[in-house]
Amino acid sequence: MLVATLIAKPGSLDPALVEALRNAWGGGTASWLSPDEAAEFPLPSAPDTFSHTRATLSDQGVDLNLQPAEGRRKAMLLADMDSTMIQQECIDELAEVAGVGAHVKAITARAMNGELDFEGALTERVALLEGLPETVIQDVLDTRITLMPGGTNLLATMKAHGAYCVLVSGGFTAFTQAVSARLGFDENRANTLEISDGHLTGRVVPPILGRAAKVQALEEIAARLNLAEAQVLAVGDGANDLGMLDRAGAGVALHAKPSVQAQCELRVNHGDLTSLLYLQGYTKSEFA
Repeated sequence: MLVATLIAKPGSLDPALVEALRNAWGGGTASWLSPDEAAEFPLPSAPDTFSHTRATLSDQGVDLNLQPAEGRRKAMLLADMDSTMIQQECIDELAEVAGVGAHVKAITARAMNGELDFEGALTERVALLEGLPETVIQDVLDTRITLMPGGTNLLATMKAHGAYCVLVSGGFTAFTQAVSARLGFDENRANTLEISDGHLTGRVVPPILGRAAKVQALEEIAARLNLAEAQVLAVGDGANDLGMLDRAGAGVALHAKPSVQAQCELRVNHGDLTSLLYLQGYTKSEFA
């Protein structure tokens, strides 16, 4: 049995649309996870028109996803940080302070879309930060970094139901540690900026954590917790997230680059991070 989930911004999911789709596909009774925001209904099999319908609804501001009904609630969350749990790319914000913002942003965009080798792109961008005082990290955290909407609800609710939450980033520990503490992650992994005499050296302490390291984190932590990979929910937006998104039981492309979305079954383009709760079948009344 499959379940179809429709999610839109609060107040903008039309009940008539949900009923029309349910009738057209011969689905079971629709359940509202949040009034006028999120609904779902069971289906015996995937409709031939799913891809076309998903694209049409996306143009109308509605995210449509289809997944197996069984085992939807996950026991582990593995989340990317930049442009996923926070609304910025940390390296781009550091680059703005360093006066090389536009140049670094262009490289970041190409790397996240899979056009550049992640490790090479990271090395090139970090080199441009050489000489910045390490105090700039806290300044950026205080003045430039904002949480992605819904993240607090996501973490609190999953943890209240016993899930283990991991923040894994191709960014930097100086940021993941702060974001992890704010949101309540159980652990975090990222790259370390090399600092000498109170200034950034323009280098990353090896080894560089990229796509393979995110998959390794999934494997190692799931094994340590005696969890099957099917019990893991992964979320990310960039090409370096594709490995973990593919391996996890549920891999969600969140406001992702087009090349990333094309390789992911579960996609969220209009909702916030609470969409990951609706995809697991949580109702809004169950949010912690």
